[in-house]
Amino acid sequence: MADEVSSLIIAFGSCLLNQFLAHISGFSGSAGTAVVTLDKAALSTDGRYFNQASKQLDANWHLLKQGIEEVPTWQEWTAEQAEGNKTVGVDPTVITASDARKLEEKIKKKGGRALSAITTNLVDIVWGNERPKPPNGEVKPLPVKFSGKESSKKIEDLRKELEKKRGAGLIISMLDEVAWLFNLRGSDIPYNPVFFSYAAVTPTTATIYVDSNKLTDDVKPHLGDKVEVKPYNAIFEDTKAMAESLASQKTDANKQKPKFMISTKASWALSLNLGGEKKVEEIRSPVGDAKAIKNSTEIEGMKACHVRDGAALSEYFAWLEEELIVKGTKLDEVQGADKFESIRSKHEHFVGLSFDTISSTGANAAVIHYKPEPGNCSVIDTNAVYLCDSGAQYLDGTTDTTRTIHFGEPTQMERKAYTLVLKGVISLDTAVFPKGTSGFALDTLARQFLWKEGLDYRHGTGHGVGSYLNVHEGPIGIGTRVQYSEVPLSAGNVLSDEPGYYEDGKFGIRIENMIACCEVETKHRFGDKPYFGFRHVTMVPMCQKLIDKELLTEDERIWLNSYHEEVKQKTKGFFEKDERTMKWLERETQSI
Repeated sequence: MADEVSSLIIAFGSCLLNQFLAHISGFSGSAGTAVVTLDKAALSTDGRYFNQASKQLDANWHLLKQGIEEVPTWQEWTAEQAEGNKTVGVDPTVITASDARKLEEKIKKKGGRALSAITTNLVDIVWGNERPKPPNGEVKPLPVKFSGKESSKKIEDLRKELEKKRGAGLIISMLDEVAWLFNLRGSDIPYNPVFFSYAAVTPTTATIYVDSNKLTDDVKPHLGDKVEVKPYNAIFEDTKAMAESLASQKTDANKQKPKFMISTKASWALSLNLGGEKKVEEIRSPVGDAKAIKNSTEIEGMKACHVRDGAALSEYFAWLEEELIVKGTKLDEVQGADKFESIRSKHEHFVGLSFDTISSTGANAAVIHYKPEPGNCSVIDTNAVYLCDSGAQYLDGTTDTTRTIHFGEPTQMERKAYTLVLKGVISLDTAVFPKGTSGFALDTLARQFLWKEGLDYRHGTGHGVGSYLNVHEGPIGIGTRVQYSEVPLSAGNVLSDEPGYYEDGKFGIRIENMIACCEVETKHRFGDKPYFGFRHVTMVPMCQKLIDKELLTEDERIWLNSYHEEVKQKTKGFFEKDERTMKWLERETQSI
């Protein structure tokens, strides 16, 4: 390789498949990109992980804080290092085709030579025999009583989309899209019920690429004889063969030859195997769009699992308060998180957590994606805020809830910050908007009360949530990311509503509810459009002690009292023999 390039830079992204980023840099966050040159190394991440990255990176690494003025993006930094006719090398499986094109353009503008696809990942060479073996968890069918729609019907709908777009076929690389399309679930990625796979759907064939030793005995009968199963790695040989077969086909001179379609999130490797950018069509995945619109079965499942999950959270907070205040027990953040998981696990359809529980006290709550670890965490301080961001996977849905509570006397600033965040939660929850509105347009509703005080937070306001799938699900969301402006919200979308406020070294506040987008009745119907709103599904009380009632409007008080009554009525049945939690629930849901 040294003979081919004058100098080599290795760029790679955070990749759940191989955990390259954590191995090479020490940074364990879920979003980041690292660039390594012959004499420098840089890691880029967003505001959620600034504190974490600062602690985990050693002196070899330069931290690029995304979104901060005058800080270059990782692409800009990479292009600068390529000046002087240098080549950038990248594993094409960890970068999208569109990102590869944009990066190469920047490299050449800065005087670099090119972007080169390196088929053998160099981190693999360094890692050697110490690299963990690929996971080999079971892949099981998800019954239609939970999915709400047969896989064959989903494939049929996809083929209708192919026909509209005159596509030769769609190559699916997103793991949650494969799982959703075929009504299968696995466990290859921690907390996400997905499995390493690809899929290819054409007008006449459907193929899933997954190692067959993972499949339980009921998978093949579930898939039927119209879906072929092939080994996971066969996708690359097959895509080349598909491209060659399509190229050899004769077409009418007056008609454009159809192309294979890939998602804009598909890897550069797949694009190259299909013949490169001129031979493929990159589109927003129709599977991703369909998956984000939950059917009635999925919506009812989300409601049901959030009631059970809400009951578990109330039970945990009641237990935690008694242990800390009444008994004077010393508990650390990990002990709290472990107890909460044990409470959750007794509920119907529980499968596991949907992400690492963020159990954080005091200053740790200001670390947005804080992860307590045994032997490296704090004892829960009754004189400080306690932030718990947690979620679970149930067969009928996925949960993600954040509550910030206080066991002692909160400061005036903590109460003010909490109430401003709560006002943002309520504002988004009660929003009404016309069809065609995006989450980008709604973001300010949650931030407005903080902005009036010159405050803000460095994370999105909401993300899509899967149905017994990934807790973070595209393509919709609420925030300032450009992609959130590209996809309007639709009835059936389920998202988080989670504004926050954080003071480094002091405290952090976040409140997070799940909300389902639905059509609402309005007095007028301007433009003859349907109007949408949200219905919350999370059933956990807010912290009465942290609410500054003087900052709430009458409408906000009405909303809060109504919400608390709904929480009490829907969850109290779980505590008929649990006096401790029932007393806690009644106190925290009282009218204000």
